[in-house]
Amino acid sequence: MSDTRRSLLRALADAEGSVAGPALAADLGVSRAAVWKHVEALRESGFGVESGTDGYVVESIPDYGGDAIAFGLDAPYAVEYHDRLPSTNDRARDLAAEGESDVLVVAGEQTGGRGRLDRSWSSPPGGVYASLLVRPDRPPAHAPVFTLAAAVAVTRACREAGVEAVIKWPNDVLVGEPERKLAGILTEMEGEADRISWLIVGIGANVDVAATELPETATSVLADGGDADRRRFCQRVVETFHDLRLAPDDVLPAWRDYAVTLGREVRVDTPGGVVEGEAVAIEFPGALVVRTDDGERTVHAGDCEHLHLA
Repeated sequence: MSDTRRSLLRALADAEGSVAGPALAADLGVSRAAVWKHVEALRESGFGVESGTDGYVVESIPDYGGDAIAFGLDAPYAVEYHDRLPSTNDRARDLAAEGESDVLVVAGEQTGGRGRLDRSWSSPPGGVYASLLVRPDRPPAHAPVFTLAAAVAVTRACREAGVEAVIKWPNDVLVGEPERKLAGILTEMEGEADRISWLIVGIGANVDVAATELPETATSVLADGGDADRRRFCQRVVETFHDLRLAPDDVLPAWRDYAVTLGREVRVDTPGGVVEGEAVAIEFPGALVVRTDDGERTVHAGDCEHLHLA
């Protein structure tokens, strides 16, 4: 999406009523003919843009798509949309190699989605499959806090949609009892000794997906009776993540508010072996503290299983 298109969408979204073509052209630094071409492109993508003596006004917005997500998005990210991709994370990696930053890659459907530990991730039509490419000015050791921020962002979006989602350490978004998975997050990064070169947060969320399209261990916003508006869901995830990205110290308190791992007996399969005990705390940038029979263990990475309440 061009900078001009993004600026036009922002101007139309912020307007209270009609916006005159000459005023848009002046604000965007383009000709009136260029404004008209962009408006026509918006109409072709499904926007209901009316034009009258007072100018242009948006009467309706498409259900989903790049322009639809960018319209009214309160976060400074370019949106790149594809109807179908093998993996939004893979596309974001290509953009990172080209030097891009602050880009949201979205796919209507993924054919090769994957989760943590290289597990496959079912990506049927109706989900939100998106990857954020950012370049935070942080050391590589701080990368996990951005994964937790994404988990908070997805959980808030679920709750705003009417689904009481919770987080299992570190980043699985779950619903109900027994716990069913609604969303997963995969973070990838490249860094130097003292700073992150680029970081990609990939999000796969079951939003407008029927229960019959999902495994028994999974659920969706639709299946749990929520408002399955993919456009608004995606926007809220991005906006919340951006706010937390700028305030990393706010991430852990927010994560604790939604976490169901703390206070549970857990079994964590770590690279150094299995750690079993009560999950008692979370420490920056995202380590889980487990009280075992041999004392407290700090777990930085692993596959966590909930056993029962402590």
